[in-house]
This record gives sequence, C-alpha cells and structure tokens, in this order.
Amino acid sequence: MPTYDYHCMENGQVVEVKHSINNKLTTWGEVCAGTGKNLGTTSADSPVERLITGGQVVNSSTLKNPEPACPSGSCCAGGMCGL
Repeated sequence: MPTYDYHCMENGQVVEVKHSINNKLTTWGEVCAGTGKNLGTTSADSPVERLITGGQVVNSSTLKNPEPACPSGSCCAGGMCGL
C-alpha cells in the first residue's frame, strides 16, 4: 500500500499515512484516524493537504532476491549488455 505525506495547515505538522490510491484524506481527524495519532489541540475538522513527494527508491541490494546488474550475472565489457 502506498504512503502519502499530509500537511496540516492549522498545526504545521506533516504526517505520513498509508492508504489506498483511491482514498484522499481532507481533514486532520482523518489523518489521525489513519495513523493512530492523537488529535492533540488541533480541531478534527482542520484541513490538510496531500504533499507531492518523489516516491521511495529501493536499492536492489536491500531486496531479498536482488536482480543481477546484467542478464549474464556479471558486468558486461564497456558497461553495455547489448540490450
């Protein structure tokens, strides 16, 4: 499930929330409900905006089944695999 960053205009906080791509949260109360975060002194009806983020980059060496750099499984001469 993708993660999205939401900014609360009232309290200035940015919170990361996991939810379906079809959902869009519009209030601080919805953000808090989605994360289990306490509302604090901020109104549940306070508007939030979803921030544009660059996405997550995963290094193949951190995967349990990393792909080789080249189909041959080793570096190709001159850095070209002919693909």
